[in-house]
Amino acid sequence: MRRQICWVEKLEDGIKRDIRVSFVGGGKIKWQFKRSDMAEWDYDTPPALDDWDALLIRSEGRYNRRRMPLTDLELVRKARKEASAD
Repeated sequence: MRRQICWVEKLEDGIKRDIRVSFVGGGKIKWQFKRSDMAEWDYDTPPALDDWDALLIRSEGRYNRRRMPLTDLELVRKARKEASAD
């Protein structure tokens, strides 16, 4: 299994939110969210445009450091464009 892309951000209410993104087979991206005030991971909430932007920035950085294949970067770019069209 490939590495996940993970990061933590602080929400407006001061709560930290962990985000994990995995690239699963078939050209799919799996998002996972966990707030620090919750016990379980959330697999059902769709990512916001800000989440897509953060993933794109991190993906481009990984690709530039040769830690991510071009196919995954293209998948993120395509999914980001589709998310903004909705």
